[in-house]
Amino acid sequence: MYFDGALNINGASVGILFITPTKDKLRYVLRIHFVVSNNAAEYEACLHRLCIAVELGIKCLMVYGDFVHIINQLNKDWSCANDKMNAYCAEIRKLEGKFYGIEYHHVVRDQNQIADYLSKLGSSCAVVPPRVFIQDLVAPSIKEEKEI
Repeated sequence: MYFDGALNINGASVGILFITPTKDKLRYVLRIHFVVSNNAAEYEACLHRLCIAVELGIKCLMVYGDFVHIINQLNKDWSCANDKMNAYCAEIRKLEGKFYGIEYHHVVRDQNQIADYLSKLGSSCAVVPPRVFIQDLVAPSIKEEKEI
């Protein structure tokens, strides 16, 4: 599975590409309708792709992303820089338990072109082509603690 997040002047979105063992391709665009940073968009991509994989009954998953920062945090090579990213990691860790095996791998942007295209498509005004699943996210997937 490949994922990418996009944040630009038109908005934010996520692109997800699943490639099955039989080489079938499932394409997803998640449009984000709330204020989000680039890191949070990438984490939303990761979190939602895991949710989709669970719903599809996938038990072993190879995850590819081109944002080295997120991949290193998910591999526990780097620590999360703030509470919001820690909250995303915690949600992802909960979903990891639903798989027999899951691996995170960094790929260069050239090897992530379809997910990159899908993420940019969702944050533009372009018509999404047939056979691409679309979902609108209206709130963050994590609950943030409010400071008192």
